[in-house]
Amino acid sequence: MTREVLLFVGGVGVLYFGAEWLVRASARLAVSLGMSPIVLGLTVVSMGTSAPELVVSLVSAMGGNSDLAMGNVMGSNLANIGLVLGVSAIVRPLKVSGRVVTREVPVMLVITALLLPLIWDLKITRLEGVAMLLVLVAYLWFVFWTTKDEDEEVLGEFAHFAEEAVGLTPWAAARDLGLIFMGISGLVLGALAIRESAVVLAEAMGISELVIGLILVSVGTSLPELATSLVATMRDEADIAVGNIIGSNIFNIAAVLGITATVTPLSVSPEVLSIEFPAVMLMSVLLLPIVRANLTIQRAEGIVLLGTYLALGAWILL
Repeated sequence: MTREVLLFVGGVGVLYFGAEWLVRASARLAVSLGMSPIVLGLTVVSMGTSAPELVVSLVSAMGGNSDLAMGNVMGSNLANIGLVLGVSAIVRPLKVSGRVVTREVPVMLVITALLLPLIWDLKITRLEGVAMLLVLVAYLWFVFWTTKDEDEEVLGEFAHFAEEAVGLTPWAAARDLGLIFMGISGLVLGALAIRESAVVLAEAMGISELVIGLILVSVGTSLPELATSLVATMRDEADIAVGNIIGSNIFNIAAVLGITATVTPLSVSPEVLSIEFPAVMLMSVLLLPIVRANLTIQRAEGIVLLGTYLALGAWILL
């Protein structure tokens, strides 16, 4: 069992650095090709930080571990709001000034709610996976068309976040392509290590793959979101911190489950319907009044988010 623990920790480390290389290199290339910084923050960065969830879920599902794939996505969405946003707000209150971010919270709620009819029959078919990818395309279109009139303060935040990409040289572009390749390789190797170790750990601990994915694997795959949001919080760029989490949760459902189910249909455990999905929906709904109230997530509210996450985790585990 010691080998599996070391393999899991090593897999998480490789996964983290793979995602970091992928996000940074992709962001620089996107800006150098003329992508708007705010669109970059809400799409490329969110997609990049969701890459660990995608690779782990895809590898797990293709290996016949659908419960691990579903648990990873459900647990990651819980951790993004409760753990990542909770800790970020405790470090520094998050004042959200961007209309695009406040618009995206209801979008996240709608896309999360749309998952219920898809999993009601305890499976996600290829056709439903394709439908989720179409929802993702609609969301990307929404982002592109609703960020054109964003206010200067928020545009400045995202521009500062992407300023290192200004004046990218051909040599630097080649370097970033290499980093993207290394990042993807790291994601695949880390995902394989996590899948192998998680299955053995679940058997050794006498708990289901769904729970191990929900509690343990999801925290590991949420590390890129935590790092990105904490850096943005320390820079007083709350719109990036919150936007990254909202975007990541949307991508986890629409892209991660969509792509995974399109490649291989997923079976859904009854516990997802009775426990995991209600927990994710509760955490998502909890975020709406907090953001809408005064456009700020205070430290006390961060403590509530973190406490709710820990309580839900204990409830699921028991």
